[in-house]
Amino acid sequence: MAQDMTLLWGSGSPPCWRVMIALEEKNLQGYNQKLLSFEKMEHKSQEVLDINPRGQLPSFKHGDIIVNESYAACFYLESQFKSQGNQLIPDSPEEQARMYQRMFEGLSFYEKLNAVIYYNWFIPEDERHDSALQRNREALVTELKLWEGYLQKLGSGSHLAGPTFSLADVVVFPTVATLFRFGLSAETYPKLGEYHALLKERPSIKASWPPHWLENPKGQDTLNDI
Repeated sequence: MAQDMTLLWGSGSPPCWRVMIALEEKNLQGYNQKLLSFEKMEHKSQEVLDINPRGQLPSFKHGDIIVNESYAACFYLESQFKSQGNQLIPDSPEEQARMYQRMFEGLSFYEKLNAVIYYNWFIPEDERHDSALQRNREALVTELKLWEGYLQKLGSGSHLAGPTFSLADVVVFPTVATLFRFGLSAETYPKLGEYHALLKERPSIKASWPPHWLENPKGQDTLNDI
């Protein structure tokens, strides 16, 4: 089963990490995988373009089926291997609705994070403005307060949709982990800090932890004053 799967991925990329967590949760270890370098522009190589004409990672193939968008790949894996590994879509209508809501809110969360930590990467030097970066930082703070509130309402030890781990956690945790990698303070955002501490010990997340984070655990301080 997993031997028919191929994943091209980049270390520290939340979209790649989402798919890797889902594969672990569904007990699909042993898939073919290749770690590529964004810095060397390997995501624009012909090997990637043959699977993903956008030249992006992840690039994921199961037999002749190609599913490159990370959310789509996670839904596909849960749908095709529903009875295998851990159930990732809750049975409870309330939890299920919250899962879908948080999943798609997670896209905005990820975009607002990127707009701060990768501002200099995305914006050409002659188009950068301190005021624009400040607006991006303020938008991220507003977003962080929302997620802090969501976790506060659910209570200690909760996952994003409720008491059980779900696809919402699969797709949003990599964003949360990246926040703390870039210096977010668990004192300022204690519920997000608690959530991060809880999930980083989960086997699927430990097994797929970005290798360059393991090599250099320190991270950065870009967000330590957010």
